[in-house]
Amino acid sequence: MDVTPHNGANMRVLPNKDEPCAANVGLVPMLLSETKFPRIAMTTLRTRSSPEQSAADLGRRVRQARVAQDMTLETASRLCGVSRSALSKIENGLMSPTFDVLQKIVRGLRIDLAELFGNASAPSASGRRALTRRDQGQRHAYRGYQMELLATELAHKAMLPFRIRISAHTLDAFDDWGRHEGEEFLYVISGSVCLYSELYAPTHLNAGDSLYFDSRTGHAAISTSDEDAEVLWMATGGAVPAAAPALDAQ
Repeated sequence: MDVTPHNGANMRVLPNKDEPCAANVGLVPMLLSETKFPRIAMTTLRTRSSPEQSAADLGRRVRQARVAQDMTLETASRLCGVSRSALSKIENGLMSPTFDVLQKIVRGLRIDLAELFGNASAPSASGRRALTRRDQGQRHAYRGYQMELLATELAHKAMLPFRIRISAHTLDAFDDWGRHEGEEFLYVISGSVCLYSELYAPTHLNAGDSLYFDSRTGHAAISTSDEDAEVLWMATGGAVPAAAPALDAQ
């Protein structure tokens, strides 16, 4: 959904920004996710904060997780697959990481995404749930997107739900494809969206349209409406095993 910063060697060529969106798209291979589902109780809601404060808080939690495991920046950089300089900037609140980078960090440090955006509750009885009131999710801003993470009180979720405002209106906003482990589902709440992909023609989505796809396929989304588009975006968080390709849906 999001895209990683340009890093030279890993750069992928994005499609022509003038290439029109297609009205139809085939489904990519459907995968099954193996995700542990610990029982976590609900905690109180958190207040909104500025993008700068959010980046600083996130960076502090990344550093705490690294230091708690007696990791040097070099070791964490190698395990996460993120450059030492980028990791240092993130820890110091000088860089707001994309979702792709966040996924690398939580896998490398063996922590849960919820731990980076608030204190996850201690394990409790089964039947867990989390209530997020309007505009009360954890906010994270980066180039092209304003992301609100929902249900951050629960750790080790099978799904990662987001409410996203897409402020990018051209592919010039991105340096590279977004890609990470897992699968994604998006539903357009308002405005219109064009999803670009490595495998399929650009796909135009209007309010009420939805799409499910393989997160490992390079992708980038822009708003094609005059205003910023708003979408509900859901992703699975962990690595997924290989699966046989599903039949394309027409």
